[in-house]
Amino acid sequence: MACERLRCNARAQIVLGLVTGFIFGFLLQKGGVTNYDVIIGQLLLTDFTVVKIMLSAIVVGMIGIFLMKSAGLVRLHVSRGSIGATVVGGLIFGTGFAVLGYCPGTAAAAFGAGAVDALIGMVGIAIGAGIFARIYPDLDRAVLKKGLFPADTIPELIGVRAGVVVVGVIILIIGLLCLLTVLGL
Repeated sequence: MACERLRCNARAQIVLGLVTGFIFGFLLQKGGVTNYDVIIGQLLLTDFTVVKIMLSAIVVGMIGIFLMKSAGLVRLHVSRGSIGATVVGGLIFGTGFAVLGYCPGTAAAAFGAGAVDALIGMVGIAIGAGIFARIYPDLDRAVLKKGLFPADTIPELIGVRAGVVVVGVIILIIGLLCLLTVLGL
């Protein structure tokens, strides 16, 4: 199978990752979410461009992953989540987002578009990742596994097929996008 050969080819994986990253960055740029003012507008709840793009990406991603998994083209490797890991990750991400004004993806795309402040932020992201990697073993023992979630996925948690959750979430997201449009946000 072609997918198995691709999974086993390290060079092809690197090329595929780079191509996907460039496409992702291009789409972020075209969507306007590499603009610092747009991101700050989202944080101030005056510009919902970021939310609209994220929700649209979730819909596309959910459909794509669901169809590829159903066709046997991908294997999911789901890790058990926890309250501890969610809180620590949220604090790290939120703090960095608030200080820098970019998330990691938008920082890379903004730098690619010429924003020097994003490069400084990317250096900070790399330093932060290094610090996190250094303290990870202690953090994992002390905090990250506290309050393990009862299931790995939402379908497992509520006892329904994945397709039911995909359709339900898509309906909710489309409804939210329509509401944002009606409200002029």
